[in-house]
Amino acid sequence: MMLDHALSALDALFEPTRLLALFGGMIVGMIFGMLPGLGGVAAVSILLPFIYYLDAYSGLAMLLGAVSVVYTSDTITSVLLGAPGSPASAPTAIEGHALAKQGQAARALGVGFLASMVGGLVGSLVLLFAIPVAGPIVLMLSTPELFMFALVGLFFASSMIGKDLAKGLAAACLGLLLGVVGPAQAAADFRFTFGQVYLLDGFSLTIVALGLFGVAEVISMLATGGGISQSRIEVASWRDGFHDFWRNRWLVLRASLIGVLGGFVPAVGASASTWVAYGHAIRSTKDRSKFGKGEIRGIAASEGANNATVISDLVPTLLFSVPGGPAAAIFLGALFSFGYYPGPRMITQSPDLMFLIVWSVALTSVVGALICFAITPALARLTRIPFAIIAAPLVLIMVVGAYQSTSTIGDIFMLFALGGLGWLMKHGGWPRAPALVGFVLSGPMEQYFWLTNQIHGWSWLMRPGVLVIGSIIAIPLLLSAYRWYRARHQSEDAVKDDVPPPPVETSTSSVGVALVLAVIVAVMFVYAVWEMQSFNPVSRLMPTLAIVPGLPLALWLVFRGVREYQNDFANDGAELWILLTLIVYAIAVWAIGLSLPTIALIAWMLLGRAKMRLWTGAIYGAIVFAIVWILFDLLRGDAPSGALISLF
Repeated sequence: MMLDHALSALDALFEPTRLLALFGGMIVGMIFGMLPGLGGVAAVSILLPFIYYLDAYSGLAMLLGAVSVVYTSDTITSVLLGAPGSPASAPTAIEGHALAKQGQAARALGVGFLASMVGGLVGSLVLLFAIPVAGPIVLMLSTPELFMFALVGLFFASSMIGKDLAKGLAAACLGLLLGVVGPAQAAADFRFTFGQVYLLDGFSLTIVALGLFGVAEVISMLATGGGISQSRIEVASWRDGFHDFWRNRWLVLRASLIGVLGGFVPAVGASASTWVAYGHAIRSTKDRSKFGKGEIRGIAASEGANNATVISDLVPTLLFSVPGGPAAAIFLGALFSFGYYPGPRMITQSPDLMFLIVWSVALTSVVGALICFAITPALARLTRIPFAIIAAPLVLIMVVGAYQSTSTIGDIFMLFALGGLGWLMKHGGWPRAPALVGFVLSGPMEQYFWLTNQIHGWSWLMRPGVLVIGSIIAIPLLLSAYRWYRARHQSEDAVKDDVPPPPVETSTSSVGVALVLAVIVAVMFVYAVWEMQSFNPVSRLMPTLAIVPGLPLALWLVFRGVREYQNDFANDGAELWILLTLIVYAIAVWAIGLSLPTIALIAWMLLGRAKMRLWTGAIYGAIVFAIVWILFDLLRGDAPSGALISLF
């Protein structure tokens, strides 16, 4: 019977109109996945008005085509530009961009595409069999276990990148603090808004991701000059990608299964599961020294996990009408509009639809990866083009993507303000990924934490599931403490025996920038302690969870920074001027509108930084300027008109 329904759904999908709708959605998803700040939510949002002109199968296939390839194509942005298309792609950005700078972009992209394809196929296969069995599994997870699962993802993000655990944990606490700005989850409070209407809804995920990663990377690349990679990219490195994928095929499969399990948890999903998979890659590797500097196993694990997660996000969506993420929420709305009502019995009531979803995801996962492979040679060559030429459209696309959050000038100001924070973190040696993951998880963590305390009090800490999940954090910490203790005693014995200690790798981060950032973060936490005294007790739960570990860590980093301080802040002067230029651009857009400041910014990047010829730069700049206005039109938004202009 199942085989009959599977063949019937495949035959329905291969009807020309539906196949065209599926691949049309796939192309849109790939394009928006490659554009920083837009991604899957923007893709399905733009497609949404068009699906109602189609039949139910065609419309849903179009949305599934877009959702299934976003994590495949955003590998391109993550590797080439170092700007993750989503928080779940942060490990790919860290490892892949480092490889791109070493001239191995095609190798990183190849592994990423193949791992994404496998993740999509595993996700679709699990989706087929999960609906009947996943219900009892999901129902076994109560709010304490869901909170602990989110905490594990945050811990892995904090501890897996960089050698300084204090900075990683402080960055995670900073992300949690940014995430609680705006309305409280369980009380009528607005937190840390400074009386600004713009902050009443909190920060936008798009703006936080673009600011911390995208703007910070653009500043560094513009100051450095030249291309992303200083060496020639050989297309023959495709073979290296295939070889690396095959060598790590079991890691990809295990990471995909981790991603599937993460997708079962509503609202946590890819951000946590990707970091758990990335942590598994680190712990299953004998030589861990390359992680953070360009380790291919990190890409294989993260891409396998995030693509599997975005597909298995549909499990809670179809089982309980609880969307696993924003794109799944839009898909849920489309299901309702076409007359389908998700629930545990959906697989028996609408079996053809279930198989249609499985076939659509599997087909687009394979075809999307093949298309990405086809365009890889051209994309790899982009790494040799002077970055200033790429930066002009890239910065403006980021501005457009950020401006879609509230369509106010505050979006642009916040983009570059968070870009400045990301720049400080990058040069101060603070990992940015924990801050981004902390921001994403702050909402579900607060909801689960509040419900847990309301239902169980503090007895939840002794629940078996909580203890098992908590051991994932406790055991690595104890092992790290033991290794530190042994290393310290071994170094003391070496001194006693007049044996020189092993060489210590010097940090490439700026001590001056690290000290400035630690002071800023400490001041933020101190202010938060004072400000939250006026909050409802329920509204203080999550800020307290961020401040209690965050403030001591920040003060410790201030103390350590003062002790280690050297006068090296001036080394980052060129990048500081670029950051100030972008801030001036934001102020000019606020004052006189988008057009003139954008033309001036394009001219400065192309003629001043890229040193293009006047006529070539003018033609290219005109094309970039036109694309910006086309994007505003497609996204159905009005460009900033300027506060001063509106007075006349």
